[in-house]
Amino acid sequence: MIEVENVVAGYTRDVDILRGLSLYAGKAEIVTLLGPNGCGKSTLLKTIAGYLKPREGRVMLGDKDISRFPVHEKILRHGLGFVPQTENVFTALSVRENLQVGGNALDKSACEARIRTLCEHYPVLGRKLQAPAASLSGGERQILALARALMPSPGLLLLDEPSAGLSPKTLGEVFEAIQRIRAKENVTILMVEQNAMEALRISDRAYVLSMGTVAITGEAQSLMNDEQVRELYLGGRAA
Repeated sequence: MIEVENVVAGYTRDVDILRGLSLYAGKAEIVTLLGPNGCGKSTLLKTIAGYLKPREGRVMLGDKDISRFPVHEKILRHGLGFVPQTENVFTALSVRENLQVGGNALDKSACEARIRTLCEHYPVLGRKLQAPAASLSGGERQILALARALMPSPGLLLLDEPSAGLSPKTLGEVFEAIQRIRAKENVTILMVEQNAMEALRISDRAYVLSMGTVAITGEAQSLMNDEQVRELYLGGRAA
């Protein structure tokens, strides 16, 4: 589980993007972060991941305060996985080599076993293990990025716009892969996503951010059915 408590953070001195923000995601929940551009969604993921340190507040992963730990320590020692929006695969490397990079902290036999397991979960990767990542479609690259982040078996997976730039058909495949991650890996997923309705359909709960704070929170299905929430934050009335 992940708990963010009254976090204040920003990129430049005296300019706060997150303004006392708090949220919680329980074991094996899918929780989506929604809101307009500039509201602090990606900044929150970067703060949790360790690219930014909070000026105030704390980030709890299980019973451990990880607020001040650097990114590599959170990934290697504290069970955190992070998939950024862009440049999330090494295009010059093969699919297998990308997965090996994700498992570089594992010994050789454990790394190979983990690759086999993930290829069973995502057969498209198994069919293209020797292919360069540059040859994959957009959806296949995103699935590879997800699998690479899963190599160390994290307890928390942070996803920044996993559907960015994908076609509607491919978008569905990626969201299906995210559901499979939760089912197979029993991992907590905290996801930033602009495709609000699609994200809510696979989520347990959601937080709508505005100006660096939580504007609305609730169960995903309830937010989908709330007319005011739909009009203000989710792109209009129900069809």
